[in-house]
Order: sequence, then structure tokens, then C-alpha cells
Amino acid sequence: MTINNAIAIYQATHNKIENLQDTQTPLQQAKKDDKALKEQTDNFEAIILQLMLKDTIKNDNPLYPKQPGSDIYHSMYLENLADNLSGSFGYSDLLYNYLKNL
Repeated sequence: MTINNAIAIYQATHNKIENLQDTQTPLQQAKKDDKALKEQTDNFEAIILQLMLKDTIKNDNPLYPKQPGSDIYHSMYLENLADNLSGSFGYSDLLYNYLKNL
């Protein structure tokens, strides 16, 4: 009987410790939310830059005729360029600071 009680007490204590480890402090949760918000604003800036680059960098060069798949490669190039440029234009920081203060 005492062994069963000891096991029950151990399991209850162990469950409480696991639940405490799963919970996060408000500061940890805020940092996690800020990181996710920054990532999303960077992604949004990349989309804006990709739209701008698509309009400015055309693939209509008469010196180089279109090859099969050249539109796909051009689209991939613009997407990669926009991803690398995102975060450096300031749109992301502006949007991040605005949304963080809401």
C-alpha cells in the first residue's frame, strides 16, 4: 500500500515538473512572438521586392533568344534576389515596429 502511494506521489510530482518545463515565461513567449513577427515582416518585404524586381528586370533581351525554361530560371533568380535583399530596405523594420506597438 505504501509503495503504491509513493509511486502515485512520484508520478504526480513528475507530471507537475513536466508541465512547468513546457510552460514559458511571458518574456520567453514575447521573444518568440517577436522573432516570428520579424520573420513574417521580412517575408512580406521579400514579396514586395519580388514584385518590384519583376517589373524592373525584364527578360526581354533581343540579344539572347528565349530558351525553354528561361522564364522559370528568371523567376527563381528574382525570388532568390528578393529573399537576399529583404531586411535591408527598411520596409520590414518599419512594419515590424508598427505592428509590435499595436
